[in-house]
Amino acid sequence: MRYMTDKMKKTAYVILLFSIAFLIGCSPKKTETQPKETVSGGESGFILTGPGSYDSADTAVVVRIDRTDKTITFLNLEVSKNYTLQYDGTSVFSDKYGQSLSLEQIREGDIVDVTFLKSKKKLNTLMLSAGSWSNEEVNRYSFDTGIKNVTIGENIYKLSEDIKIFSDGEEIEMMDINETDVLTFRGIDSTVNSIVVEKGHGYLRLSGDEKFIGGWIEVGQGIIHPITEDMLLTVPEGKYQVLISVTGGGGAKNVIINRNEEVTLDIGDLEVEETQFGQVIFALNPSTASLYIDGNLVDTSGPVTLEYGIHQLIARASGYSSVTSYLKVAEPTAGIEITLDADEEEEEDEDKEEDTSVSSGNGNTTASYYQVHIDAPSGVEVYVDGNYIGISPISFKKVEGPHVITLRKTGFETRSYTIQVDDEKKDVTFSFVELVPN
Repeated sequence: MRYMTDKMKKTAYVILLFSIAFLIGCSPKKTETQPKETVSGGESGFILTGPGSYDSADTAVVVRIDRTDKTITFLNLEVSKNYTLQYDGTSVFSDKYGQSLSLEQIREGDIVDVTFLKSKKKLNTLMLSAGSWSNEEVNRYSFDTGIKNVTIGENIYKLSEDIKIFSDGEEIEMMDINETDVLTFRGIDSTVNSIVVEKGHGYLRLSGDEKFIGGWIEVGQGIIHPITEDMLLTVPEGKYQVLISVTGGGGAKNVIINRNEEVTLDIGDLEVEETQFGQVIFALNPSTASLYIDGNLVDTSGPVTLEYGIHQLIARASGYSSVTSYLKVAEPTAGIEITLDADEEEEEDEDKEEDTSVSSGNGNTTASYYQVHIDAPSGVEVYVDGNYIGISPISFKKVEGPHVITLRKTGFETRSYTIQVDDEKKDVTFSFVELVPN
């Protein structure tokens, strides 16, 4: 027949619908991880973006989070370059196990795996990297900036060339870290890529301390320091009981140290009582060891009379490692045993006594020892390991090892730096940035 009947037309229509449905159901579906949907039209195609779209992935360090502009800046660990991505309500944050996190749980210094749409600079996902490690709130560590290593506990790690260091969310330099700071280290394999100062430091100054010069100050359980004129101590942030003692007198005060702030503690109301003495019997092993108390050699064949208070002890013997410790005399009688460990190589020279000689201006050209020069900033108070040495520019005797340089000026923020002094036979010079006005 030339023409289809109505029934035949309806049958053909139904078949056509089933065919279309079948073709639609069997066509491949695009997943959320497929970033591009290109429309035909030669080279003039365009990209359709939406939740889950990305064309790049990276492992990076979080450098800055700007909640006002809703951006996060990252450091690419492969090419050591910073880049910034925009985030919004479709961006997904998670821990290394895939559990959801809020943006507030992401911190500067975190090592993360990110996916993003490079063409739009749009962050898709951010996950704490499963390939990274972290050692949190560490107070036992030591840096060797010469070879760029850090020892954490018993393990040695390499410091990344582009390591990021943060305090209160702001980037700082390695020399801004004080040995009293509590740190969190993060890295990949045997390399440290970021450090976060969890517990920083502030500064403690004494006033009304004239009658206590030459005595001792104890801050908490970790700091014991002789009281010197105009001293400025670097102290970990926190709440402490401060013990002051001199010739049997003194007392206790409470103090709160805040990060990067200076606190003045008035001890003028503490009483200096009548001097009290205790008898201390020392047992030295080996018996041939020499004992120095407060820098003076003493006879330990019988009881040694010492004033109440804190005294420095140094025990030395040929073929043994020297022992330095502190003794607090607070009873009429006491007995102390000191044992020295054998040294494989006999010490050639006795420990050097600290020389606090300083020179100001352009330096002391007649000094018979090598010096450390502090050239800048000019006109600020300079403290070396808590002891006031004068106004910059200034110099002091070069003694190998780490030293804390504190710079202070009224009306400006106090800053401290940890420097590593080498053992080379030549002078060294340090210049620091200008202090920031308060």
